Amino acid sequence: MDFKIRKTTREDVSSILKLIQELADFEKEPEAVEISEEDLLQDGFQENPLFTCFVAEINQTVVGMALCYFRYSTWKGKTVHLEDLIVQQNFRGKGIGKALYKKTLQFAVENNVKRVEWVVLNWNKNAVDFYKNSGASVFKEWNTVQFEEKAFKNYLNRKA
Repeated sequence: MDFKIRKTTREDVSSILKLIQELADFEKEPEAVEISEEDLLQDGFQENPLFTCFVAEINQTVVGMALCYFRYSTWKGKTVHLEDLIVQQNFRGKGIGKALYKKTLQFAVENNVKRVEWVVLNWNKNAVDFYKNSGASVFKEWNTVQFEEKAFKNYLNRKA
């Protein structure tokens, strides 16, 4: 099966949002996606885009994506954070995910970053094994911390 990896365009936004929702469903968080196509257009296709996205395409149909953005590490300097890598379920096992992964790593090389980082769910054994086999380190001693908007606003409004 032939596929093509390319940088996303504005025309891909609908497909990107569908893939984000598919990933949320897979990660057992179907109600978590709050962004819209308009958000993706505004944030990813402005003069200084907040993210870079690569898509996998078969017969002009988007079947996978890797979305990443720059971060800054006080230890390493400029890094890339791989936010999401998803391939539609019926296209998995065909090398598409690996090609998107390699495209993201190549993007990091082209931009002279010192580290690529991401988060993977501990129960996603296939992904964990893939990343370990590629040479990436999967840390068990670090905890991901998130503060949702409602919660951090409540915290800021607390007395004391």
